[in-house]
Amino acid sequence: MVRSFDATPVDLDWLEQRCAEALWAPSAGNAAGIRLHTVSRALVPAFFEAATDEQWRASARRAPGLARAGAVVLVTSRPEDYAARYGEADKAGSGLENINDWSVPYWHADAAMATMALLLLLEEAGWQATIWGNFRHDDRILRWAKIEGEQLFCSVLVGRADGHDVPSASLGRDVPARARRVRRVG
Repeated sequence: MVRSFDATPVDLDWLEQRCAEALWAPSAGNAAGIRLHTVSRALVPAFFEAATDEQWRASARRAPGLARAGAVVLVTSRPEDYAARYGEADKAGSGLENINDWSVPYWHADAAMATMALLLLLEEAGWQATIWGNFRHDDRILRWAKIEGEQLFCSVLVGRADGHDVPSASLGRDVPARARRVRRVG
């Protein structure tokens, strides 16, 4: 993840093609309940107005670099699409026609898969990106983008790195090695 961009605009026609390719990621029951909305470089400042507050913009050490993203992709889901799909005849036995009955909300899993596919496509094309977690202000972002009937999963900030990235403090955490987190069953 890159957290400091140089403000190079991303061509939205090109980005929308990558978004469409990313939607080849798995979708539970082929529910197709994930949407990707693109935001141009010209609208990135307005996105940050909706996605943050004045205190954060004034104090966050990453704010200036993130605000120079060349584009943003809003990743949203439509849980009702999943309930409708799992209410169809071939899925009716699942008991998942009500979104409250899902022990794992697959709209989140599908949104994550599409997001990862997008990140890999961007990397392959030589662009950089970061995930802007949906921790707060999701309703403001959706209102700003005029998106209705969808839940914000995350935003993907896209652009060219400027070389002034502020490393995450999380990188210093003592965590088990990757190989120790893999276990063979049987």
